[in-house]
Amino acid sequence: MAERFVDRETEAYEKRRAQRAVRRADRARKQREREKRIKRYAAVTGGGVIVTAVIVFIVFAYFMIQNYQKAVSKKDKKAAEAAAGKDDKGFADTRESVYEEAAGGTPAMTELTEEELQAIAEAEALAKTTGAGPLVLNTTPDDNTESVISDVDSGYAILISLSENRVLAQRQAHTKMYPASMTKVLTVLVAAEHLGGEEHLDDIFTMTQAIEGFSYENGCSNVGFSVGERIRVEDMFYGTILPSGADAAMGLAEYIAGDQETFVGMMNEKLEELGISETSHFTNCIGIYDDNHYSTAADMAVIMNAAVNDPLCLKVLSQHTYTTTPTSFHPQGIQVSNWFLRRIEDKQETGVVMCGKTGFVNESLNCAVSYARDEEERGYICCTGYAHGGWKAIYDHVRIYTHQFDPALYNATLALGNTTEETGSIEGGD
Repeated sequence: MAERFVDRETEAYEKRRAQRAVRRADRARKQREREKRIKRYAAVTGGGVIVTAVIVFIVFAYFMIQNYQKAVSKKDKKAAEAAAGKDDKGFADTRESVYEEAAGGTPAMTELTEEELQAIAEAEALAKTTGAGPLVLNTTPDDNTESVISDVDSGYAILISLSENRVLAQRQAHTKMYPASMTKVLTVLVAAEHLGGEEHLDDIFTMTQAIEGFSYENGCSNVGFSVGERIRVEDMFYGTILPSGADAAMGLAEYIAGDQETFVGMMNEKLEELGISETSHFTNCIGIYDDNHYSTAADMAVIMNAAVNDPLCLKVLSQHTYTTTPTSFHPQGIQVSNWFLRRIEDKQETGVVMCGKTGFVNESLNCAVSYARDEEERGYICCTGYAHGGWKAIYDHVRIYTHQFDPALYNATLALGNTTEETGSIEGGD
């Protein structure tokens, strides 16, 4: 059953949020001023963007070749052989000269061609339109992986650095759990991949009595669409995530595949493609409890990583509020909110949580999966499960991210005892 809570947004809250946005923008501006163009290019989402790494290699190799050609034209065969590496000392001298140019900002590395500048701009644009995480996410802990901090309530948890593609912290991350409405991240991902182009976001789906009846009988949260209402496909994408609408998710599934069973088959095919079909299996597109509908915190991180690499999914998952297209049933449209994002924004003092999806069924308690960026705009994915309350799930993500992004701030907050949690549940959080 969906948990509910009453919106108590205040002017003070909005003022704090605006001030925090200004501080973040100022920090980002100063960071950009300190970094040179090449360094910023090489740093865009770390090793996660394969195209970026390839371009950096090509640029470096180009200037190495240029340096070699100059040596050939000015020196005899012996000097050319030294530049090519047959004489170790000669090669070392050549290599050092290239490194000195790169470090000193001489024309060899700063006078980029128009094509190279365009490649840099495209790589930076890609990082802003997608989460730009690694295509194959590593969820295996290593010797340096830590245990999740003790004041996290959730029984299952994982934090992954996308730039390093490694597990930073975990707690029973590979243990079977029920994903509840985190399932809907995969729902929109599969729908986006089979949409056939964003022009189809304007297509229309007519809400059915069967969908409404199934949702009501199972106590699901809904957007509030009416039987017979003609709904834009785009509205169903946002309705699936922001209010965790079962009516929107089922409508999206039927629009894409024709029926629920076929769409669920497509979801499980995607799990196989992602390499997690042995530890995850879904029986519905909503997250309704079924003993055969299961996943792990690590697998949900893999699903979220795939979603933030899809521009449409990233856009939907990062939206805080949305108003559906007006219809004869709802002339003003229906306004929906992602309460996880709106509430965590007021608690997160460092970095920014970009995307999030919560879930709740009795068998999973409160769970959540999110994507965040630190002050250097490096990406992270966190997934937690089995928290004993909607607000506890939010604070678990706040603590995990703060401990990673700013340990001093985390310790100071802990020392001050500033860990009082708000009570109540979260609307649209199932």
